[in-house]
Amino acid sequence: MEIAVTGAGGLIGSPLARSLRNEGHTVRPLVRRPPSDPLAIRWDPAVGTIEGAPLDGVDAVVHLAGAGIGDKRWTPARKQEIRESRTRGTDLLARTLAGLSRPPAVFVSASAVGYYGDRGDEELTEESPPGADFLAGVVQAWEAAAQPAVDAGIRTVFLRNGVVLSADGGMLPRLVTLFRFFVGGRLGSGRQWMSWVSIDDEVGVVRFLLERDDLSGPVNVTGPSPATNAEFTRALGAALHRPTVVPVPAFAPRLVLGREMADELLFVSQRSVPSVLSAAGYDFAHRDVGTALRSVLGTRS
Repeated sequence: MEIAVTGAGGLIGSPLARSLRNEGHTVRPLVRRPPSDPLAIRWDPAVGTIEGAPLDGVDAVVHLAGAGIGDKRWTPARKQEIRESRTRGTDLLARTLAGLSRPPAVFVSASAVGYYGDRGDEELTEESPPGADFLAGVVQAWEAAAQPAVDAGIRTVFLRNGVVLSADGGMLPRLVTLFRFFVGGRLGSGRQWMSWVSIDDEVGVVRFLLERDDLSGPVNVTGPSPATNAEFTRALGAALHRPTVVPVPAFAPRLVLGREMADELLFVSQRSVPSVLSAAGYDFAHRDVGTALRSVLGTRS
């Protein structure tokens, strides 16, 4: 297959591209800077430009690009950037693909379980309604931006990703640093649910969805056993051989990050389950958070 990938150098895109190439597929990264890769395709979603001709005839497009939600404090400008980096890029790609004479068979577009908002102990499937907070609004707009591809008959899949567990980036390395200095502990009450997925399963799910032409729409990309924050904390402490007895009071992250950002990233409760993947027969490499953390951290722990 010939597969175009945005965010091909990122947390998910890098191991995905490597996995695809190892299996003999051709990966065509979409890049904003002058490319060193002769297969790269130029685009700049901020100004609405893209090289459409090289996309004509590709078999699939995987769209993973977007500003990090936890990289900077949520000022009004940063919140706008978080939203527009997702909606503009998705809309540009969807409209471009819809206008091709030979569009791809499938468009796999990143999304997030943030769609559901803060839902306490409620079990969340792909059929659950959306939430009403900032990130829920971002994700709804993000998915809606792909509508031109849907209307054009392109099989479109939304990766409603949970927290991706990787030793190479994202949330986990930051937590590992805290735990190694013996300051890791549950956040607040620890009762909030966390939907997680190992990087191996994240890549595996994308590969699975590229090949399953009967699957479309939202797909919860989360491990089959969500964990509470307290359970996750104990599992990470065990993987790193560190105690987890000192809780982190809620006011501390709220002071550092701001209340809205802290509440939506750290204290939100989302008990998402991968109903579509389970029904389709996807075989998870890591079915519980302890196994996932031990595998991801490996000798680095």
